[in-house]
Amino acid sequence: MSLSTAQLLRGVTGLTRRLPVQRAQIHFKPPREELRTMDVAVGLTSCFLCFLLPSGWVLSHLESYKKWE
Repeated sequence: MSLSTAQLLRGVTGLTRRLPVQRAQIHFKPPREELRTMDVAVGLTSCFLCFLLPSGWVLSHLESYKKWE
């Protein structure tokens, strides 16, 4: 490694050390409100509609996507 490469790397790492680091806000307290049944149902339904439905569509039509047309 040449001298200029070492100086360049030292300069880059020096800049990254001065950048502020955001910390995750983790709380160990119980939640203020308990999740209701409707909240859980809406959350699970939205996850199903957003993630599982499109991937199921692609997997069910995989043979037609493989064709050269």
